[in-house]
Amino acid sequence: MNAAKVAVVTLLAGGISIGTAILGERWLAHRESAAVGRTAGSAQLQSLPDFRLPDLSGREVTSSAWAGKVLVLNYWASWCPPCLREIPMMIRAQESLHERGVQFVGIALDRVEDVKSFIAEYPLNYPVLIGNPESVELSRRLGNRLQGLPFTVIFDARGRRVFSHMGELGADSLAAELDAALGGTRTQPRAIESAQRPKTSS
Repeated sequence: MNAAKVAVVTLLAGGISIGTAILGERWLAHRESAAVGRTAGSAQLQSLPDFRLPDLSGREVTSSAWAGKVLVLNYWASWCPPCLREIPMMIRAQESLHERGVQFVGIALDRVEDVKSFIAEYPLNYPVLIGNPESVELSRRLGNRLQGLPFTVIFDARGRRVFSHMGELGADSLAAELDAALGGTRTQPRAIESAQRPKTSS
């Protein structure tokens, strides 16, 4: 075998070795990723996790800010018509129930400028935080298996997850779940309904 053939064979062998190593690394990475996914999927959260998200001014807010309250987290976006239909009901509920220790918090999966524009036209009486990929994963672990919007989850005053719901939430359901979280005191659905709704895009 002449020198040229030796060089070609050497290059081919080297290329095959490198390709095998790359494929091996990708297979191992895929296997590790699948294992992580199975672990995460089996660990659905039953209590309020410690999370940090920015508000509309960029200030970081932690979930511990609402310790001791009945907390309602509502995932929404300004481009989501069912989300916008829920908002007046949640404004009324916050207004009616804040003295009883109920706190609504919106987590917007949206661009900051779009959220600011929406709130400038339709002010909310509860905090709004800007979501990120980690908060989307958090919603899945809190029961939002399809990762759709809107998504609402309620924690009692001890931080235990007592309710989660994907899709538009009605006043009757919200009132019943808040009753349970507040220890059975009666909340009238009419007290958290509103005829004024934001405009939704078609």
